[in-house]
Amino acid sequence: MTDSVTFKDHSKEIRIFNSRILKASIILVILTGILISRLFYLQVVEHEKYSTQSDENRIHLQYIPPIRGLIYDTNGLLLADNKPSFNLTLTPERIADLEKTFKDINQIIPIQPEEIAQFKKRLRNKPRKPFESVPLKFRLTEEEIARISVNEHLMAGVEVEADLIRYYPQGDIYTHTIGYVQNINDQEQKKLDEKKYKGVSTIGKIGIERFYEEQLLGKVGYREVEVNARGRVLRVLDQKEPIPGTNLTLYLDTELQKISIEALDGQSGAIVALDPKTGGILAMVSEPSYDPNPFVRGIGFKAYAALLNDPARPLYNRASSGEYPPASTIKPFLAIAGLNTGSVTPANQVFDPGWYRLPNQKRLYRNWKRGGHGWVNLERAVVVSNDTYFYDLALKLGIDTMHDYLQRFGIGIRTALDVGEQRPGLMPSREWKMGVRNLPWFPGETVITGIGQGFMKATPLQLAAATAVLANKGKWIYPRLLKSSTSPIELKPTHPMKDIEVNNPEYWTQVYEAMRKVVHDRSGTAHYRIGKDIPYLMAGKTGTAQVVGIKQNERYDASKLAKKHHDHGLFIGFAPLDDPQIAIAVIVENGGGGSSAAAPVARKILDAYLIPRLQKQAVEQAKKQEQKTPSAGQG
Repeated sequence: MTDSVTFKDHSKEIRIFNSRILKASIILVILTGILISRLFYLQVVEHEKYSTQSDENRIHLQYIPPIRGLIYDTNGLLLADNKPSFNLTLTPERIADLEKTFKDINQIIPIQPEEIAQFKKRLRNKPRKPFESVPLKFRLTEEEIARISVNEHLMAGVEVEADLIRYYPQGDIYTHTIGYVQNINDQEQKKLDEKKYKGVSTIGKIGIERFYEEQLLGKVGYREVEVNARGRVLRVLDQKEPIPGTNLTLYLDTELQKISIEALDGQSGAIVALDPKTGGILAMVSEPSYDPNPFVRGIGFKAYAALLNDPARPLYNRASSGEYPPASTIKPFLAIAGLNTGSVTPANQVFDPGWYRLPNQKRLYRNWKRGGHGWVNLERAVVVSNDTYFYDLALKLGIDTMHDYLQRFGIGIRTALDVGEQRPGLMPSREWKMGVRNLPWFPGETVITGIGQGFMKATPLQLAAATAVLANKGKWIYPRLLKSSTSPIELKPTHPMKDIEVNNPEYWTQVYEAMRKVVHDRSGTAHYRIGKDIPYLMAGKTGTAQVVGIKQNERYDASKLAKKHHDHGLFIGFAPLDDPQIAIAVIVENGGGGSSAAAPVARKILDAYLIPRLQKQAVEQAKKQEQKTPSAGQG
């Protein structure tokens, strides 16, 4: 049987081929349609988006930090400056191995582990754009700059960049007042307005630098640049210059500040001197102090720990934050309260046997003079600083009236307009004690408040302000540091104060006379130390604040106590008496009595400030008199 032979079916093959061609064509058309659609979507629909992304890769916006405003003293002496500094920076995107780069740099110039740790922290926490450099080491020396420059071509992403850093030419004499700037920390970064601080790495931490941060900062500028794929700048496309910060001129007098520090002679304490006419703070000293310059770019851990653990507490601002018992310095203010309320008259006398006792009580409240002063009236009580008289006056006034009048003088209130680190002190009251301790107020607490002890606390800044109000016969002035600025700055009190009005203007004169005798009368507590050969009339009041309590039957003996338990010495005063030009408050920590410790400090400061001015005024007055007097032969 013969096998059948199958021939090719060309028709079928053609049909299959054509079918495949058709399917392939359809697929090709679909794919081409998808591709065209995608191209249309990318090129037309999403053109703006991808054009922007392309520009962002090609065009970078570099922020230019503004020049921080300068700070001057009243005579135009620079207190806060900006000086050039050179920093070592790294651009992480251009570095293949950071750890190797750290080792390479360390072979050229020393890099501390804490500097590397801070760099990593900045890299991790601070928002930045690609190819934006991050500082590793600040304030390079000339030798370090030279070493890096020679080897820079061997280390990709490593550069030396110029910068302006804050510099305080007066060193440690203004640290607590002017303050300092420091690198922005993580907590601050979260709270700051990102637009205002683009490219800015420091912020005011304390003092004037912090209070006027917004004005001193200025406004950030920018530079729009074209870069290549390696991040190198090819050309500048657009630029907006930053606006420098506002320059500030303060009332502070550097010469007076230096004299005040010298007058303390190494003792811990504080001094605040005001102009009673303007409220301008002429000097504000807190000793000991410290150099603010190392803080600008980050003080080392060991150096900071040494300051933090120093028993003398140099970081503590005694002038505006130190709260001390004001002791007998409040007696002139209570004298005004006593006269104005009718609780006492100038003629009223109290017998002082050396102690005071509340009715039906055994406890004795002792006068500082063990044998007492005998019969004393208001004037003599101020002059000799008699405690018994003011124990009695306090009881007559009562705590409510004392609270009212002493707050009128600013005790227990923040009254300075631009001192950021000011504590409120404490003027106790019934309500305060019940709220804080859930206890009633006792008569014995009223008695000791009458000599500025007990719960009562005041800062040297508050005492100086109260003294200025006293010098102004009740007219309130607000302590302030700012004298003028290159841009308008409006200051408003956080606690508006009212002028103190009295029923009889003679009350001021009577208290003035008592304070004059404190210095100029032989029986005055300050006379022996500072009352001789003064070429002007001064009003003053000494104070001695107990640091530790003394038992009823014991006497205070400083020789048996550690230095830190010695009394604080205080002094307040103003001068000249007929035209007050300066009011002052001084505290010498653990210095002993106010007459021996604080009064001589105040005298040196008042002499330095007043004598040249009074001499100048005398010369000017003599010239005017000569012009008015006809010469011989005239008339």
